[in-house]
Amino acid sequence: MTVYGSFPGARPRRLRTTPAMRRMVAETRLHPADLILPAFVREGVSEPVPIQAMPGVVQHTRDTLRKAAVEAVEAGVSGIMLFGVPEEAKKDAAGTAGTDPDGILQVAIRDVRAEVGDDLVVMSDLCLDEYTDHGHCGVLDADGRVDNDATLERYAEMAQVQADAGVHVVGPSGMMDGQVGVVRDALDTIGKEDVSILAYTAKYASAFYGPFREAVGSSLRGDRKTYQQDAANARESLRELALDLDEGADMVMVKPAGPYLDILAKVADAVDVPVAAYQISGEYAMIEAAAEKGWIDRDAAILESLTGIRRAGAQMILTYWATEVAQRLRG
Repeated sequence: MTVYGSFPGARPRRLRTTPAMRRMVAETRLHPADLILPAFVREGVSEPVPIQAMPGVVQHTRDTLRKAAVEAVEAGVSGIMLFGVPEEAKKDAAGTAGTDPDGILQVAIRDVRAEVGDDLVVMSDLCLDEYTDHGHCGVLDADGRVDNDATLERYAEMAQVQADAGVHVVGPSGMMDGQVGVVRDALDTIGKEDVSILAYTAKYASAFYGPFREAVGSSLRGDRKTYQQDAANARESLRELALDLDEGADMVMVKPAGPYLDILAKVADAVDVPVAAYQISGEYAMIEAAAEKGWIDRDAAILESLTGIRRAGAQMILTYWATEVAQRLRG
């Protein structure tokens, strides 16, 4: 018997009935242009070197990096974030390979710009950890602590050589106090006012960086808890945000992404500049490892994780799946 006016009157499930219906009413959409590809280039190798903890990701040769950049352009990815991996013998306490105009990162920037021009936003990691023999993101004082202000001088030099190499965007990632302001001044001093700064505003001391250490051949001894943020803190990220904006950041970022979606949402609500989030190596590795075990649907999990980051407020997402996902979205 039909009973009119029966409970429930409101039925949200009506808007979930078919794939076309769900697509039509979706509140959040991923687009290839939302994505940025982090890429590693290693000095002195003739073949790509697989990263064991990150299946499918490699340390590129200069040639394969150029090919990866072209693939990213063809897929519709917006940017590429470059990390240099120097020969071990070139590491020293001051990370001088990071400011050598002919260092691997600067060479890679020139390679990618020569290959794709302005079709891809070429970004560079502005940090010393890949180049120091102690693995920290700055130079150390006599007591073995990271010297903030001495490190800023090195960052200024890095910014200038990366800009001279042709980078569009520098990403100071060391979490030194005052880094954005110093980098901005260094760029402007040499007439590179058009080079943008993507500030690593809220970069947490995370356990999820583990596979990245392999990716960049890190020599780290100890940890980075005296300069990266404490996972327990949220208000602190907003203080860092205010400082970065005051110092001239063009864009801001939260890293890692997945474990810090609450921070990402707070930052996105607070600013009128573009907001990025970095889906880091441990986030990548967890999904790949679980999928390899057959415990989750890999492709669905990747899209769900990225949609969650986008939904939380990121306009740009750095992810090692950038090209793959962009191809899938376009297909």
